[in-house]
Parts: sequence; structure tokens; C-alpha cells
Amino acid sequence: MTLRLLPLTLSLAAVLTGAAQAQSLAQLYEAAKGYDASFKAAQSQYQANLAKAEQAKALLRPTVGLAATVSESDFDSQTTVPDARYGTRNGTLSASQPLFRPANSAAYQQGLKQADLAQAQLKTAEQDLIVRVSQAYFDVLTAQESLAFVKAQKIAVSEQLAAAKRNFEVGTSTITDTREAQARFDLVTAQEIAAENDLRVKKLALDQSVGTPNAQPFAIKSGANLATTAHGDVQIWVQQATEQNPGIALARIALEVAQLETEKAKAGHMPTLDLTASFGATRYRNGNLTSRVDNNIGTIGLNFNLPLYAGHATQNRIQETVALEEKARNDLDVAQRNVTQATRTAFLGVQSGLGQVKALEAAEASSQSALDANKLGYQVGVRINIDVLNSQSQLFQTKRDLAKARYDLLLGQLKLSQAAGVLKLEDLQKVNDLLQK
Repeated sequence: MTLRLLPLTLSLAAVLTGAAQAQSLAQLYEAAKGYDASFKAAQSQYQANLAKAEQAKALLRPTVGLAATVSESDFDSQTTVPDARYGTRNGTLSASQPLFRPANSAAYQQGLKQADLAQAQLKTAEQDLIVRVSQAYFDVLTAQESLAFVKAQKIAVSEQLAAAKRNFEVGTSTITDTREAQARFDLVTAQEIAAENDLRVKKLALDQSVGTPNAQPFAIKSGANLATTAHGDVQIWVQQATEQNPGIALARIALEVAQLETEKAKAGHMPTLDLTASFGATRYRNGNLTSRVDNNIGTIGLNFNLPLYAGHATQNRIQETVALEEKARNDLDVAQRNVTQATRTAFLGVQSGLGQVKALEAAEASSQSALDANKLGYQVGVRINIDVLNSQSQLFQTKRDLAKARYDLLLGQLKLSQAAGVLKLEDLQKVNDLLQK
């Protein structure tokens, strides 16, 4: 008799996953965007960086201020001049427009880099969230299928145990067959307990990631084409990573900011020029000792300042920024090398995963044929019970490995896109289309 596991596996998976309440990967990702604390923190940082970029524009804009004073004076004379009380009210409106301030110009350019920085950081957070949710999603699916296969194996071993007992009772087999089957049944029972606990842990992790209690993911479609991403040459992926990976973008922005910081430091030796204007009004109550005339004063002029000596502070500041600029340049080199290595590793991992899936599919068919042959041989007396049990274990282990390899391959393709810096919602949707609805 040939053992067919697919209907049993599917029925067990349906019971374990609660298909009527299942959610797609895309649905859980959308739920995670509104729940995940790390992603929400990145969104807040994004808004803060945009606001900081806007602040930089103030360095080139005029400043306007209003000042006012009110005073009361008592004049107590010891001479023939009569005592007096008088008040003074002053108001001044002043404005200043930078005309030549090299440090402000460099700081303004630094501020504009904050917008690019914000975009790269948010892109990193979005890609990280896609991978984290997908990882938790596929971990649950892998654990579900593993538990389903263990349960199916337990049923098959229990049938073999019952057959061994019957054969022993009628004298066609030894007690050894029964004990071997019992030992294998006890082992599978222990594996079932471990698989159930692993599934509970993975489901808790998924719920924590997406904020949805008792999330139930869809399983992969039968016969789905898993090679959806890893096309082309590895060098093409590396080139994409060099141009679009947000980690490299962040390091590149840091270098540009460091270069501008050096410009700011060098500006410490340069003059500054501002256009200034003011209008002031003075009003007297009861006049004063010498005059009762109110007055208005308007001024406009240029404010020039040339630093001459600052105790070598400017020279040392320049040395500091040049060293930090070199550090940022080396950090960029490190980021490029790390991203290149990660991209190559992810690409090779996907290629290896594709080969592993094909090999395990062939191994599954071979293991099924081996099990069928051993069961037939056991029935006709040319095989013993342990041969059948070992064949069963090999078949179910191959099925578990194949299920895991499929989900690892899907996740690996997402990680490859992440390493190249091109991971986006459309890539998640392509993977989502491979899942059952």
C-alpha cells in the first residue's frame, strides 16, 4: 500500500491555520505600518528631519526684532530747580540681512542635506519592516507545515506500530519490530510537542510584529513559481546596491555634511557683511529737565566684521573637521564594501535556494518511492520494520526541509532586493500573489 500524505497534510494545515480567518502578507504588512513602534519612530524622525531642513533656510533670510523700554524718573533737587517726575518710552524696530556670511551658506547647504537624510532613513525603515513582517509570516507558515508533517508522521508510525503488534500476535514478526515501532512513535510524539510549542512562539512573534491578535497567514500555492526576483547577473545587483542602497546614501550624505563642516570652519578666517536698518521712537511724559521734544530716528547701514585673531581656535577647528571628513570618507568606503558583500551573499543565497528547492523536490519523490518499496518489501518479508520506519522518517524530514526551503527562498529574494536598496511594496505584492487566497 502506498502512503499518500497530501490530503492529510492539507487537512491538518487547514485545522491549524484557521483558513477562514487567514490574512495575506500584504494585509499584515499594512497592519504593521500602523502598529510597529520602530517604523512609527522612523516616521516621526522623518518629519523632524524635514522640519530641520526648513530651519536651514532661516540662515539666509533677514531677521527682524522689536525692542521697547518704559522708564519713570523722579528728580529731587537740592537747589532752586523745582522737583520733577518724568517718563521715557522708547521703541526700536530693527532688521538685519546677511550679505556675505560663508559659514551661514555652508550651514544652509548642510540643512538641505537633512531632507535627503530623512528620505534615506525612512526608506531603510520601510524596507526593514517589509523583511521583518515577512520573516515572522514565513516563520509561522514553516512551523505550521512542520507540525502538520509531524502529525502525519505520527499517524503513519502509529499504523506501523499497530501492524507490528498484529504481526507479533500471529507470530509473523518478533517483539523487536514492536519495540522499534514503539520507540519511533514515542520519538515522534516528543517532536510533535516541540513543534506545537515552536508554532505558538512563532505566532506570538507574528502577532507582536503586526499588532493583530491570532494572525493566520496564507500558505504558499501548490506549484507556485518561486523564482520571481533573482534574475540577471550578480554584478547588476551590486551596481544597483551601490546606487540605491539607503545605507550607502546615508554614508554619502554624512561625507557631504562633513565637507560642508570644513567649509564652515574655514569661514572663521573670512569677513562677514550684513545690511542693517532700524527705526526708533522716543516719547517723553512731562518732558525732561532740558527738553520736551519727542524724536524719531531711522538708520540704515552696513556691518562689516573681519576676524583677526581667535587664539588659534579657528585653525584647530579646521584640523578637527578635516579629520572628521576623512573619517566620513572611510565610513562611506566601509558601507560600500559591506553592501557589496551583503548583496553578493544574498544573490548567491537565492541561487542556492532555488537549487535546494529543486533538489528537495526530487528527494521527496525519491523518498516516497523508497517508502513504497520498503512497505512492499516488508509485506513480502524481504524488509524489516525498521526499514519502513526509517523510510517514513526520511520522507517526512524531506517534506519539512522542502517546505522550509520554499519559504526561505521567498524571504531570501526580499532580502536580496533589500540589500540592493530596491525593495518596495510591489516586491512584497509579488510574493503575496504566490500565496493561497
